[in-house]
Amino acid sequence: MLRLTLAVLHLLALGIGLGALYARARALQRLSSAATDAERDATLRGVFAADAWWGVAALLWIGTGLWRLFAGTEKATDYYLSSHVFYAKMGLLAVVLLLELWPMTTLIRWRVSAARHALAPAAAVGAAGRRLARVSDVQTLLVVAIVVAAVLMARGYGARA
Repeated sequence: MLRLTLAVLHLLALGIGLGALYARARALQRLSSAATDAERDATLRGVFAADAWWGVAALLWIGTGLWRLFAGTEKATDYYLSSHVFYAKMGLLAVVLLLELWPMTTLIRWRVSAARHALAPAAAVGAAGRRLARVSDVQTLLVVAIVVAAVLMARGYGARA
């Protein structure tokens, strides 16, 4: 039962994460067209909500992935560690996490500023939002590439003989 639960949670995290990244990118993109402070604040609430779901998904995805890797609930740890595709998948994950550093720190600053009612001017937030949206779009594509790697790995591709 643990094996099934971990697999279900791992896959649910993927769906939540992809949806959250897409929603965050679209909300960040809308920041530049927010005409009033009220519109900007409403859009930021959407950005923050999507970002929170992305964080939940990332923790769930990484947590269940590590559990499955080291507990050997699906396959033996050696199966993963002997696969070139597994290392490619982990490399893609590392790129996603490195790319997340900028959005994460920026959105934390924005949350603090918004709580103090001292957010930067709309033009500056909108321009930064467009750049952060592109990062989220790249991360979305990388997550899809991780899924492709996972499917290949599960079918035995990349295993060293």
